[in-house]
Amino acid sequence: MQAGGALPAGPGNVIVQGEDLGVWIAGQVAGWDRLVSAQQYLLETIGVDPEGGAVVVPVRRSQSDRWAANLAAARQFHAREGHLQPARKHVELVDGEEIKLGSFLDNTRRRAAKLPAERRADLDALGMRW
Repeated sequence: MQAGGALPAGPGNVIVQGEDLGVWIAGQVAGWDRLVSAQQYLLETIGVDPEGGAVVVPVRRSQSDRWAANLAAARQFHAREGHLQPARKHVELVDGEEIKLGSFLDNTRRRAAKLPAERRADLDALGMRW
């Protein structure tokens, strides 16, 4: 989104630095009465309309959906780089979604003992360094 561009119509339309602006705006509108007047004013100046209709709250993704997204990012990274050792802060872009792959892999290593065998095998196939 460029300066002066249109606000996102809903969740998933505009993501900046990993933040879904549609979700953020919906959260601001949902809590409009808890905002101080200066915050309300600033939101109104950029085009947020608190009376603009129903607040859209995205459906939370299931754990298996999050696993699938992280695994897709790992596969994409492995296909491109030939290894599965990204930096801790590495973010992989998959279908327009930013996946914090480095954090995911680091956290998965730490929880390896609790990981189901199928999921461990998925990462082993990519050469996961445990």
